[in-house]
Amino acid sequence: MTSIKIKTIKKQIVLKMACVALALSSSITYAQNKNSETTTQRDGFIIEFVVGGGIISIEDSAGMETFDEAQGAFVFPDLKLGYMLNEKLAITVSMPGMIYEFQDNDRHFGGFIPGLQYWVKDRWWVHGGIGLAIDSPALYDIEDHVNDDWNFGCAVKASSGYEIYKKKNFALNLQANVLLGRAFLDGDAHRDAVTCNIGLGFSWL
Repeated sequence: MTSIKIKTIKKQIVLKMACVALALSSSITYAQNKNSETTTQRDGFIIEFVVGGGIISIEDSAGMETFDEAQGAFVFPDLKLGYMLNEKLAITVSMPGMIYEFQDNDRHFGGFIPGLQYWVKDRWWVHGGIGLAIDSPALYDIEDHVNDDWNFGCAVKASSGYEIYKKKNFALNLQANVLLGRAFLDGDAHRDAVTCNIGLGFSWL
């Protein structure tokens, strides 16, 4: 009973740390840009990819992985597609993901997340969505009957970014991302994941 309580407390700590990191990032970018005036005309489609690094924590109901240890990982090039509904609001589909190690194999935990992106200021935006979690083998490390299972579930994503460089329809932004997801495994088991990363985004709109 005590071990269950400890695990629950650790999960809460990880989630709170993730929320604090995202809130801190948002506060900093807001402070940097609170006096700026709108200078960008946004219209049409958005295409963005992100490179960076962060941490991923995995826990499954079978007890083979726990939140006790986090793994450092590179951002598996995140993709985002969207369409501007007006100058400040866009509807998006993002495909985040990070590689993690499981039983000497590399796997990928990510998602397919419909969402919304809103520019609070000319250079500062916030983004969030809910959608499909995908737990799969890394494409370069698939082994038949060992590491070939694909698992699906639900995930939520929140992010915030600041455009540090803009020229015409191109923008370079620094962003922080948090993804919380659960994938369902065979035998009524499940696998939870928390990813936090900082990345450099290259976007065209």
